[in-house]
Parts: sequence; structure tokens; C-alpha cells
Amino acid sequence: MRASKRSSIAIAVFCASALALAPSSFAATAAKPAKKGAATVDGARIAAADSEPQNWLAHGRTYGEQRYSPLSRINAGNVEKLGLAWSYATGTKRGLQATPIVVDGIMYTTGVWSVVYALDAKSGKQLWVYDPQVPREWGRYACCDAVNRGVALWKGALYFATLDGRLISLDARTGGKRWEVNTIDRTKPYTITGAPRIVKGKVLIGNGGAEYGVRGYLSAYDADTGKLAWRFYTVPGNPKDGFENPELEKAAKTWNGEWWVGGGGGTVWDSMAYDPDLDTLYVGTGDGSPWSRGLRSPGGGDNLYLSSILAMNPDTGRLKWYYQVTPADNWDYTATQHIILADLVIDGKPRKVLMQAPKNGFFYVLDRVTGELISADKYAPVTWASKVDLATGRPVETDVANYSRETRMIVPAPFGAHNWQPMAFNPKTGLVYIPAMQPMGIYTPNKEFLETGKYTRRDMFWNPGIDWNTYVDTIGGLLKQFGGVLPPDHGYLKAWDPLQKKTVWEIEHPAFWNGGLLTTGGNLLFQGTGDGRFVAYAADSGKILWAQPTMIGIIAPPMTYEVDGEQYVAVMAGYGGAGGVTGGDPRTMASGKYVNDGYVLAFKLGGQAPMPHVAEKNASIPEQPPIDATPAQVENGKYKFMSTCMVCHGALVVSGGVTPDLRMLPPEKHAIFNQIVYDGVIHGAGMPKLADLLTEQDVHDIHAYVISRANEDRAAAAAAK
Repeated sequence: MRASKRSSIAIAVFCASALALAPSSFAATAAKPAKKGAATVDGARIAAADSEPQNWLAHGRTYGEQRYSPLSRINAGNVEKLGLAWSYATGTKRGLQATPIVVDGIMYTTGVWSVVYALDAKSGKQLWVYDPQVPREWGRYACCDAVNRGVALWKGALYFATLDGRLISLDARTGGKRWEVNTIDRTKPYTITGAPRIVKGKVLIGNGGAEYGVRGYLSAYDADTGKLAWRFYTVPGNPKDGFENPELEKAAKTWNGEWWVGGGGGTVWDSMAYDPDLDTLYVGTGDGSPWSRGLRSPGGGDNLYLSSILAMNPDTGRLKWYYQVTPADNWDYTATQHIILADLVIDGKPRKVLMQAPKNGFFYVLDRVTGELISADKYAPVTWASKVDLATGRPVETDVANYSRETRMIVPAPFGAHNWQPMAFNPKTGLVYIPAMQPMGIYTPNKEFLETGKYTRRDMFWNPGIDWNTYVDTIGGLLKQFGGVLPPDHGYLKAWDPLQKKTVWEIEHPAFWNGGLLTTGGNLLFQGTGDGRFVAYAADSGKILWAQPTMIGIIAPPMTYEVDGEQYVAVMAGYGGAGGVTGGDPRTMASGKYVNDGYVLAFKLGGQAPMPHVAEKNASIPEQPPIDATPAQVENGKYKFMSTCMVCHGALVVSGGVTPDLRMLPPEKHAIFNQIVYDGVIHGAGMPKLADLLTEQDVHDIHAYVISRANEDRAAAAAAK
């Protein structure tokens, strides 16, 4: 749509909890003050980040979030001499997604359960650790693993958000707490996984939880006091309660039915960028609740501001303009993917642009002053739309896009053609590098709606609005069709030219779920992979120049910095997130073969530290206890597993190796299966009590289904020998 001036085979049903071991326990305050003082970071310093490229001052290094560093001591001519300088063990086995911040020789980063680490950037020595003590049972609300994407620094203070919805400020030197505020309605299943950004003394933070039935918003808090400055809701609430601003009153005209009962969605869970010259904040919004547009807003409508890019006044939170990437989003095609600001010459004219490769498979270039759509082209296979009409700004949907009456196989899947993993832009090559995917999604119509024309289950725990029975049956049919092995999803590294509007080169990866990107002035591009490698490419050609086996899957984006004249490239290694937990073939993932130990890895030229030892897993499925259930009960267990447990433990009880593979349960866990799932006896390890969602009979039936699946795969493995 036009800008308004005022204003996988595996479906991406993501992780809420896990039968996992608890992560290491850390002190809740600083162990001892850091020897080095945390330098003062403010807006002027971030805006002038290129004047001190030895530091990585903000989430994307600069406000424009290009993830390009001018550093070139490590370059295409010597990168083969890279070696490990140091490693730091986090003691965790879940997803690590943060971009470390480095200021004046100190690294600040986050890990599983929102724990914060301060390290000496030269040696990796721990300076302090802060554990916010996130209640592990809150993990049931986390769609995509118990992850966190990092911190922000401002005037000697550090800021981060917790999985359970708190925003916390620490003294960056000591790790001591300055203030803490709750950002959510704690009666609702909100979560926060994103990194805050700080603009003009305001800490900006959103949240997640659309599929759990929440209403999305972005909040701004005073960096000194933690006082709420403003809040912008991304979708309208119940009109009877009034509207918070005129923008929402306008948006309500694009909704129908009682959308507010299901929350509406539109959560701001990741992307933000800021232009200091235009004094404009750019924010990406998420999907609807539920996914299915016919259930969410019967009667139609674009459902503003779902799946949109919002240009906002950072002082007031009011809207300058918007562009809706996927009107009336029907497929979980969020626009929360990385936003990059750049200045390009297009058709001979300098343009200030905003670039995004959201889930829906189209690469967008917008004028960031006006919101005008400049181009929108497919950067990956797309079957839901044939093109984006540049005259209207709207996608032209295909017949296959509509799954309201029958099951459809649609590309991309809810994982998207690109998910949260940041892309990068190199101004020297003019290329945007995208960690792209080609997953196929199964979308099934809601049975209740088909039979009655009504949809009442808006208060379901996990509510994409699809029919799980049909979904499971479809997967079963595909397994038979393809001889017991589902067609693979694909992962790619793509170099996209935004002027020629095409892929210049691409690399296919073994795993479909891979890491974010860093590009540098040394004609380099760095990426970690799901199969356990850290790779340096020539940024202009895509030639592999260096590759380090890690045996740990990497999804976090790398970053680079200098200390005492030496350049380092660092990345957090630890597989997880949506694709690591529920999607893909574990045989292509390092986490399917090796123990998923979490580390910060820092490399430099001539580094000689040994790579961490990573233990190999025992892949043999143990003998199972007898099944005490009828075929009907096993069938019920299958459907209950898919609607409640699959989000963490994988479709067909095959996980990605991040959370426990339930086919591998030892006898002692089988013996207390009911107590674990129904009573929550190990909720402190991240496996919540589910008695409010399942009956004891359901738990019994799920257990029977898990055993039956283990027996099937055990027999298949024996037959293959």
C-alpha cells in the first residue's frame, strides 16, 4: 500500500519450553568491579561511530544498522591466518543470539535466560555476570527459545530486557543494578527477546507473543530514571475503550469482528533503526493473532499496523508514515526482520533509503524520508504472491495463497525466506548480504470455522488458527509420499544488489537455519552456520577464504573490534531459536550430532588458543518401555503433542538437538513423565507445569505417542543397518 504521511515443511510453531537441564547459576550482582571504566556512549558518539571503528557501540554498530565495519587489518589477503584468540564458556546449551557490544576494551553480551556478561575483550576474562533470575516457567510463553539478542550502552549504564518482560539498567562498570521496570501486563503471555535501542536518552523496547494472544506495542523509557516516556500500540484495541491516538482510530477501520479478543498481534520483537539527520525512528512490526486473516478479522481489511514498517517521531512516539509490507497478513509474514539505512544513487538521483528483506520473500527499498516504495523484488522463491504492484505498493496474491477452505503448501513457510538473523550492507561492494531460506509451509484451514462458519477458540494457548489434526495428517501423507523422509528445507547466503534488483551470488548451506552477518572494509563477509562452521567469504565474489569448524551451530551475527592495535572478530556459538528447536533435519545440524555447548569465540590473526572441545552425542535410540494405551489414545496423544509439545520438541518428536529429544528419554524420566508434564516437577529447568492445558489422560496419551514414535525410528534405524 502507499505510505500515509501521518500515520518449512515444518510449520514455524515455535518453542515455549523444554525438558532441559538448567543453565549454570550465576551471581545476581557483580563478582568484582571491572578494572577498566566503561566509556560514556551517547547519541553523538553512536552517530559518529566511523570515527572510532575499534569499538562496536550499538546493536548494528551504527544507528543505520548496516553491520559494516571499516576495520581492515583482517582482510581478504590475510584472513587465512585467523586463529582463535580466546573463548568464553557460558555454561548453557540453548540458543545464543546476541551481538556483543565492545567499548574501550570491554565486551558486553547476553545469553540464555537473559543473563548478561561483561568480558575483557582482549583476553576473554570474565569481569562480571548479572543473572536477572528469569522464572524458568516463563519459558512456556517464549515462541522461539529462551534467547536474548543483546544490550545497549548509554552514559556509563547498560540496558537489557528479560524474557519475562522486564527492562533493567546496570552500572556498566560493576554490573550493579541501577533500576528495573516491568514493561508488560504480567497476566498475559508477553516475552522479550530483542535488544533495546537508545535514541535521545530514551530506551526503546518492544515484545513478543502474538500467537499467544497479545496486543503489540513499542515503549520508550527514560534512560536515567526508567520512567515511561511514551507507548505506541501497533494495533487498535476494543473501540469501546477509546483509542490511544488518531493513528489507531484510523487503523481500526481496517479491522473487522472482535479482533481485540485474540489480542491482535503486531508485536515489535526485533528490528529498529534511526536516522539522526531526519530525527526518525524506523520500526518493524509482526504478525497477527491468529495467523489466519479470516479468523482474526472476519469481513476483511488490511489490519493495520500488522507486518508494517513504521516511521516514528522518537520524542513522542507518533507516526510520521507507514508502509504495510504484507496487508492482512495471513501466513506469519512479519516485517520485524532487520532494517538497514543507506544512501544510494538510484536512476542517477541520490536517495536516502531503507532496505528490508522480510519473511514474505520480497526485498523492499523505500525512500526513508517519505515512505515511497522504490522497489520490491523476489529475493527467494515465493508462491503466495506473483509480484508487488509498484503503483499501489500491494502484493498480487496467487490462488495458492488462500488456505481458508483447503490445505495449502506455500513458500515461504512461517519461518520466512529470512528471519531475525541480521543481514548486512557493504557500501564498497554495494551489496546486501542476506541469510536466506527456502522452507515450505503447511497451512491448514480451521476445522471449527469450516464446519460452523464460526471461530470461538481465541483464547487457546498457542493460537495460529490452523487445524492441528489436518496438519499432522498432512505430514503423515508426505512421509509416505517421500519414503519416510520429508523434503529438505534449504538455507542460503545471498548477495543481493539493490540497484540491479537481483542476486549476484549465493552459497547453499547444509542446514536451512544459519547465522547473521558481518561485512568489513577488508572485503570480507563473516557468517556462522547451522552445521557448525565459522566462515569468511570474499565480500565481492562469495569465494570461501577461511573456515573454522566449531562443532557448535551458530545463529548469532558476528561483530569486530580492535584492542591495542589488533583486530578481533567475535561471535556467540550456541544453536537454537525457532529453526533450531522445531525445524529442519537434525542430521544437517551440528546440534543433532554434538552437545550444544555455548561459547563466545574471538578470533585474531595468528591466534593460537585451542578450539573448545565439543562432545559427540549418542544418537542411538534406547529401548522403550511398553505402551499402555489403545490406538485411539496414541492418536489423541499425537494431536495433543503437536498442539502443545511440538513447539519445543519438534514435529513427529524429532527435535533439532537443542531441547531434549524425547525419543532418548532414560527410564527414570519415563517413570515420572506425568509428574514432569502435568505437575511441573522440573519447572526450574525450563519445563513448565502444563496442567492448565492438558488433562492427565492427555499426558498419558502424549507419553504413549512419544514411545510409539521412538519405536518407529528405532526400528527404521535397525532396518537401515
